[in-house]
Order: sequence, then structure tokens, then C-alpha cells
Amino acid sequence: MGNGTGIGRVRGLGSARHGAHHWLAQRYTAVGNLLLVLWLIFSLLTLPGLDYESVVLWIANPLVAVPMMLMIVSIFWHLRLGMQVMLEDYVHDKGLAFFSILLLNFYAFGGAAAGVFAIAKIAFTGVVE
Repeated sequence: MGNGTGIGRVRGLGSARHGAHHWLAQRYTAVGNLLLVLWLIFSLLTLPGLDYESVVLWIANPLVAVPMMLMIVSIFWHLRLGMQVMLEDYVHDKGLAFFSILLLNFYAFGGAAAGVFAIAKIAFTGVVE
């Protein structure tokens, strides 16, 4: 390894080959979020009323519940991807970075699971307590 040229100094420190997948996943979830949030807005605008009973009956429809669940999962996945990049860029202590990403994963998966559970509860029982 030479010290005189730029290529000699960086040889062996190439790409980890994970950046493209992460970048694409973030873009795909962003497009999915955009489409699903637009669907949500237009669906809510077409409801006859926004009272409790109307919204519960609307969410109980499988053609509404499934896209709502997809939206929840996509939003939390997108959040996780973006926050992971931020943590990797700005948290330099290895132990703190590991702990931060661990907490992020628990938050993202827990939040998505709670959202999907809430929608499923409404869809299957039609009641929220």
C-alpha cells in the first residue's frame, strides 16, 4: 500500500455494500407513505361524517383496514430507516450507538404493532374502549 497516492491510502476501505439497499428502501417507503396518506385524506373527505360511529364503521371495512395497516407499517419502517441514518452519522460512541439503535428498533416495531393491533381490534370487533 502506497502512501504517495490517494488510491493507496484508501485501498481496502471501499463500500460496505449496504447503502444502496437502505437508500432504496427509504425511497420506496416514502412513495408508499405519500400514496397511502393521500388515500387516507381523500377517504376521510368522502365520509359523510366524522363522528365516532361513522369512522368505526369505515375502519371495519377490510378495504379500509388493510391500507391503514400498510400505512402504519410503512410509516414506522420509514421512521426507523431515517432515524438509523441519523444515529449512525451523529452518535460516535459504539456502545451508545448500539443502545440507541436497539431502542429505535423497539420503538419502531412496537409502535407499528400497536397501530396494527388497534386497527385490527376495530376491524374485527367494531368497538374501541
